[in-house]
Amino acid sequence: MDGYESVFRSALFEGRTVLITGGGTGLGRCTAHELGSLGATVVIAGRRGEVLAATAEEIRADGGRCEFETMDVRDEESVTGAVAKIVERVGPIHGLFNNAGGQFAAPAAKISASAFRKVVDLNLNGTFQVTRAVFEASMKEHGGSVVNMLADIRSGYVGMAHSAAARAGIANLSITLALEWARFDIRMNCVAPGTILSSGMRTYPEPIQEAGVKGAKVVPAARLGTESEVSAVVTFLLSPASAFVTGQTIAIDGGASFQKNTLFKVTDHGPTSRFEAFHRPEDWSGTPFAVFFDDVD
Repeated sequence: MDGYESVFRSALFEGRTVLITGGGTGLGRCTAHELGSLGATVVIAGRRGEVLAATAEEIRADGGRCEFETMDVRDEESVTGAVAKIVERVGPIHGLFNNAGGQFAAPAAKISASAFRKVVDLNLNGTFQVTRAVFEASMKEHGGSVVNMLADIRSGYVGMAHSAAARAGIANLSITLALEWARFDIRMNCVAPGTILSSGMRTYPEPIQEAGVKGAKVVPAARLGTESEVSAVVTFLLSPASAFVTGQTIAIDGGASFQKNTLFKVTDHGPTSRFEAFHRPEDWSGTPFAVFFDDVD
C-alpha cells in the first residue's frame, strides 16, 4: 500500500482536530494514521516523547498533519497543562480518543491493593481526567465526540480483575457523561476490542501470546482482529455520521463476547475475511502470531 486505505471519504475530517492519548503505538498509532489520511489535524499524546515524535513523523511523511504533546494521564496537572498547550497551539479539539491504558495478567488473589489502584488510576481515572480537561478547555464551548477504550469485559475478564473493574467504570462513566453533556453537543461512546494484533500484545509473556493464538481459533470469527478494524469503528464514532449515537459500547471482537464456553463452538471453520487498511502494520515474524498469519493467508 502507498497510503492508508480508509473506507471513509478523503477530507472527511478536514478542519477538525482530534486528540489521541497513547497515540504513539498500537491502536492509537493506527487510528492516528487513518484520521491523518482523512484530513484531520491529529495530536497524539503519551509519556514517551521519542515514540510520539516517530509516529508524528510517519504521518507527516504520508502527507498528514500531526503534532504531539507529552502527557501522563494519571497526573492531573500534566493533563490540564498539555491540553491547554494543545488548544493554544491548534485551536478547538473536536474529537478525543482516550486510548491510553494498560494492565498486566494475574489472578485476582495475586493482585496487590497497590497494583489494583495503579491499573484503575491509569485506565479509569486517566480517562476521566483527560475527558474533563478537554471538556473544560474546548468541548464545553464547541462540542465534540469522545471515544473511550474498553476491552472484552462483557462476561468478566479472567486474569484481569483490575482492568475489568476500571473499564466497566469507563463504560458507565461514558453513559453518565453522554446524558450530562448532551446539552453541550458532546457525544460519548466506547469501543470494546477483543484480541487484536497490536503492539500491546508484545508486552505479555510468550505463553499468553500463544494462548491468544490458540483462543483465536475458537471464537466465531476464528481469527484475531486487525488494528484497522478497530480504527474504522473509532473513526466512525468520531465522524459526523454517528451524530445520533451516544452512550454506546461497540464490541469489536469477532463474536467472542457471545461465546465464552469454548467447549461448544458454533461450528468448525476457517478464519473469516478480514479488513486490513494500515500500510504500516506491525511485523509479527518471529512471534507466536506468525503461525496465525500462516493459517489465514
